[in-house]
Amino acid sequence: MSAKQEILSRIRTALSDTQGQLEPVVEWQYHQPTPLADVLDTFVENILDYKARIVRVPEAKLAEAVVTALKAVGASSAVLPSGIPVEWREHMEDAGIVVHDDEPQLSHAELNEIDAVVTGSAVSMAETGTICLDHGPDQGRRALTLVPDRHVCVVRAADVVSDVPEAIQRLGDAVRAGQPVTWISGGSATSDIELSRVEGVHGPRQLYVVLQDG
Repeated sequence: MSAKQEILSRIRTALSDTQGQLEPVVEWQYHQPTPLADVLDTFVENILDYKARIVRVPEAKLAEAVVTALKAVGASSAVLPSGIPVEWREHMEDAGIVVHDDEPQLSHAELNEIDAVVTGSAVSMAETGTICLDHGPDQGRRALTLVPDRHVCVVRAADVVSDVPEAIQRLGDAVRAGQPVTWISGGSATSDIELSRVEGVHGPRQLYVVLQDG
């Protein structure tokens, strides 16, 4: 008898007197929400835990909040995906921020010279403080959110879900359509074997979240 066969035999022997009596420990259905006291409060808490910044504003204050965020991270220029609302662009230009378009596509060298990127988002997870981009019109191609050193990301309260399984369901259409999906948990950072933290290695080192709440 092989070791595998012996192990399985012992399991069958141990379970022989429990047939029909075992109950599932947890009733689980994928995509179901994770119970949280407050989804938005949990999201804010975990965003802050990543040393990122976040502000909650009503929809009427979004454009103003985006400008405030850009100034807070020291950005005097920003690249905008094509789907960003015109009002946000106008507020940025009125504030003296140089706005760049990505049509035709900017080179990586050109993106590297731009201080920040401003995007929307697809879905966010409260339990992990993670923001997902499916690179729709208000998010642009992946390079826009990987090359500039600062990322101002607008998250709508309706797009914040409890946890990963619930978010995966929201991303299903994008995945089936072959769109890339980028997951963001705070600013880009990594640590070497001695746990020395290095920021900005594979994406923006500064993340500022504008949460549209109400």
